[in-house]
Amino acid sequence: MEKIDKKARIAVLCGGLSNEREISLRSGEKVYKALLELGYKKVKKIDVTKNIARILEKEKIEYAFNVLHGKYGEDGCIQGVLEFLQIPYTGPGVKASAVCLDKDTTKIILKEGGIPVIKSCSITSTDELEDAFNMLDFPVMVKPAREGSSIGMEKVNNYEELKAAVIKAREIDKKILLEEYKTGVSCTVGVLEKDGEVFATPILEFRTKTEWYDYEAKYTAGMTEFILPAEFSKDVTDKIKELAVKSHNLCECKGVSRVDFLVADNVPYVLEINTSPGMTDLSDLPAQANAMGMDYNSLVETILNTAGLNK
Repeated sequence: MEKIDKKARIAVLCGGLSNEREISLRSGEKVYKALLELGYKKVKKIDVTKNIARILEKEKIEYAFNVLHGKYGEDGCIQGVLEFLQIPYTGPGVKASAVCLDKDTTKIILKEGGIPVIKSCSITSTDELEDAFNMLDFPVMVKPAREGSSIGMEKVNNYEELKAAVIKAREIDKKILLEEYKTGVSCTVGVLEKDGEVFATPILEFRTKTEWYDYEAKYTAGMTEFILPAEFSKDVTDKIKELAVKSHNLCECKGVSRVDFLVADNVPYVLEINTSPGMTDLSDLPAQANAMGMDYNSLVETILNTAGLNK
């Protein structure tokens, strides 16, 4: 893998137009500072707007470090712009980004590939609620299919709660994933690429003060206890890492991803794949990398040097 020259013109793409804008701005600031500390001379942090193509051309950007989260930044849209401008960028390409932001589509692909997933269905209209009700056992998790950071997610215990939660979630996304709720251990594992090798980071287990790993637990200091490495048996640990890399490859991800799991009765179920993991002080991927001896700046440089792998 060719290392990027310290004099290259690099854009850190953050902010954007999604519901995860504030988190992305925090990620972007950390990445920007890290690149400067690493000695990259021409780094520009860009809060992405509709004029992004014009800005990138004006700044003569040679590489893009993408830390946009959610709609327009993690769904193939910004990737398509960068492809059109022929600017190498970090993270998966157009197709993998679009697939992985859609939790339902991701699960269909993973299930076909033999990856354990929790029973679910998707709906695009409240007219489909009765069929979904007959298909799934309560409690059920209601999830906007193409949203991140647990935004709009809710646990429901009966049909009336389901209907109300779906109506609310449809304000965020017209496609809703309904997934049977399982009690288990929540965890996540990063997948990185370096020198042609695809590998999993140590597994991070969450023990939250909330019922499940929701937005508050993710982004409020003190709401989640991080167990790193996770306290699984060697067999389960090895299985989770194997499934993470396999899921990354099945969805044609490149460079970096983070795979979320729920482990129930020693079975690791893949919940989703994040193609632009958070890079804030409280984010999972930096903590996982640190646990394997890779500090924040080294993680940033590792990801940066994968720009262009999606070609």
